[in-house]
Amino acid sequence: MPKFNCKIIRIRGYNHAMATYKLSEAAELLGISDDTIRRWADQGRFTTCHTTQGTAGISGEQLAKLALEAAALPPDADRPREASLRNHLRGIITGVTKDTVMAQIEMCCGPYRIVSLISREAADDLGLQVGVVAVAHIKSTNVSIGLSS
Repeated sequence: MPKFNCKIIRIRGYNHAMATYKLSEAAELLGISDDTIRRWADQGRFTTCHTTQGTAGISGEQLAKLALEAAALPPDADRPREASLRNHLRGIITGVTKDTVMAQIEMCCGPYRIVSLISREAADDLGLQVGVVAVAHIKSTNVSIGLSS
């Protein structure tokens, strides 16, 4: 696996204290259809809640767990993954490990898993935590992660 230099960019967005996402947003982040996420809810793979708009939703923590499950599935053997290193990948933070100086941020962006090392100060300033939507900007050997709007 290549190692990347990382930067954090803040983008205005969700209420990160109690992240709740519409099912359609969750489906987009997981790289699946709206029908699939609703079927998973009906099957009991996660507990739905209500968004501030009153629609069915999923908590950020439950979405992060689903993202980890989806990332663990083997990729389709029939089709290659079509992602350029110049892309930005929107996903959900699935893990945050901090020490006194650095923080390791793990994200699932559809079928892709991104790991970034940033300063602890940057992670604290951005309020990065499990269940928060973020964007990984990837170009060559440089990965920048910012909050999604």
